[in-house]
Amino acid sequence: MAAKVGPLVSKLLADARPKFATFLKYAKVELTPPSPGDIPEIRAGIGRLLSGAKNGKWKQLTVREGWLNSLVAVEVLCWFYVGECIGKRHIVGYDV
Repeated sequence: MAAKVGPLVSKLLADARPKFATFLKYAKVELTPPSPGDIPEIRAGIGRLLSGAKNGKWKQLTVREGWLNSLVAVEVLCWFYVGECIGKRHIVGYDV
């Protein structure tokens, strides 16, 4: 049995290396905090978002874009609630 574990582990590691490399490639880009050079672009994006909301641009979304926007909103809400549960260290209420 011990003779079979060695080749199995080496096969698992060989299969995991390309996936891990892809993860690291995207993690370096997506998980870094914004740099000071990104702030003007962020402000412009927020301005476009607000002007689009005022002009009614949201009425011209396709069903797919609306569905994806709804999923992103639900994901952000879940981040908030999970963060609250982690911060409280309880699922319901605070430990007083």
